Amino acid sequence: MFCLGLQVVGEVAQVNDVPTLALLVDRWSKYVDLAPDDRDAILALPFTRKTFGKDAYILREGEQTTDCALLLRGIAFRQKLLRNGSRQIISFHVPGEFVDLQNNLLGVSDHNVQAFEGTEAAIIPGAALARLAAEREAVRLAMWTDTLVDASVLREWVVNVGRRSSRARIAHLLCELALRLRQANPSDDARLDFPVTQEQIADATGLTAVHTNRTLQTLRKDGLIQLTGRSLTVLDWKRLRETAEFDDLYLHQHPAATAPAPSR
Repeated sequence: MFCLGLQVVGEVAQVNDVPTLALLVDRWSKYVDLAPDDRDAILALPFTRKTFGKDAYILREGEQTTDCALLLRGIAFRQKLLRNGSRQIISFHVPGEFVDLQNNLLGVSDHNVQAFEGTEAAIIPGAALARLAAEREAVRLAMWTDTLVDASVLREWVVNVGRRSSRARIAHLLCELALRLRQANPSDDARLDFPVTQEQIADATGLTAVHTNRTLQTLRKDGLIQLTGRSLTVLDWKRLRETAEFDDLYLHQHPAATAPAPSR
């Protein structure tokens, strides 16, 4: 069964007295040693909670951007659409991650972001994030690191689509999503909530729907995964990793050393 040696540290999403933006503090604390007043300043950011339905757009290509969306629940995906109607999914995002932090500086979205059903986000004014970054060097470093990790994931996706076999591509995507979903929602349950469809897996790996279906069937038959409805269970994590040649270094979820907070 799928086991990463993670410990359940508390069901943050279900504890009423945990601040909404605690997910963001936890994420940025992995990158930078935030001081207590830095953490308090992040938790004090203004935001509006918003829930999105199935395939609802969080962001549309060409839109002017004034806010940034931090996922609190559910999954979102970035995509680019071609004139013939086909699409390429270029990333998935889980709770605790911004889907558009770069737009705080770029000002215009160059891609679409869509949500899965029941996805919830904290919509934070870009101006508030900019002020926080200007006032607090440690927070600015955390934001910068966050966008660099985003770029690291994108580089790995380019390699995945461009050079791996179809079996390795899909296995790699499943390894990544399983790891990120488990980090976002620690649990003893081997099953992961996995609303991603075969069509979306195909669009994320550059494969046809038919080829994707056949490849998933072989992964099931070989006893590596169980994929039913909205759930994914990794039955043999070691073999799935080997199939994908998966190395989670590019996710930077466990940096070798947290960057020290800048001197004040």
